[in-house]
Amino acid sequence: MDLLLTDKTVLITGASGGIGRALARAFAAEGCNLVLTGHSNFEALQGWLAEHSFADRAIAEYADVTDLAEMQQAFKTGVKRFGRVDICVANAGKWPAPNERLDQMSPARFEETLRVNLLGSAWTAKAFMETLAANGPRADGHGAALTFIGSTAGRHGEPGHCDYAASKAALRGLMLSLKSDIARIDPFARVNVVEPGWTVTEMARPALEQPGVISRIVRTMAMRQIAKADDIARTVVALSSPAISRHTSGEVLTVSGGMDGRTLWGEDDIDEDAIRQRVKG
Repeated sequence: MDLLLTDKTVLITGASGGIGRALARAFAAEGCNLVLTGHSNFEALQGWLAEHSFADRAIAEYADVTDLAEMQQAFKTGVKRFGRVDICVANAGKWPAPNERLDQMSPARFEETLRVNLLGSAWTAKAFMETLAANGPRADGHGAALTFIGSTAGRHGEPGHCDYAASKAALRGLMLSLKSDIARIDPFARVNVVEPGWTVTEMARPALEQPGVISRIVRTMAMRQIAKADDIARTVVALSSPAISRHTSGEVLTVSGGMDGRTLWGEDDIDEDAIRQRVKG
């Protein structure tokens, strides 16, 4: 099936991370031009991009999502290179590793997590909408698409990480407002949220490698599986496609193997070694 994404341009924030790279590969496979932003791992992103065949239709742009001016410049660079930006994925995020209750957590940590995950997503969306307003909607009616990468932590909470859970939960309210705002710029434009559950990425790998963690996680999941980054990326591609999701806006799509926030399986029902092998395969 033709997803009608060929030659469209997508800007992906946090493209140096596991989900970000998977997003880049997935959109490139559909023939998209890529504007890939990175910050703390920008040099690694440049090196990774140079190794891929789609590098000739992609640019790596240094941008801190918490700096609106830098995000605006990233979009301007994308427009200068490719003519317009049709799709945006606000993927950049931060998950502080230490488990800390709110009474133990420093105000600085809480504020920084919200600054990256919530304000960073808002400034990404603002710069995208400004660009869309300046360039106008596509003549073919293939509306713009904006996807926020949330988390099941925003749906179920996460003990020891209330800062992260709060920042991801707030993306729903942001999306529900922007779905109407962006349609005033482009009548076919859409905004959605994808909420991954536990996913194998460099950020999550240290936690997943601790003995017993996978077993505890998958006991709340119908499928008893940990997602791969490609699972998340393909879902975002589908939501960005004017062929598949032309009339889908204002939705939260959870990609978590049927996680529902309660224990579904006993310890004897979980084969942690088998799950690890499937993840590596």
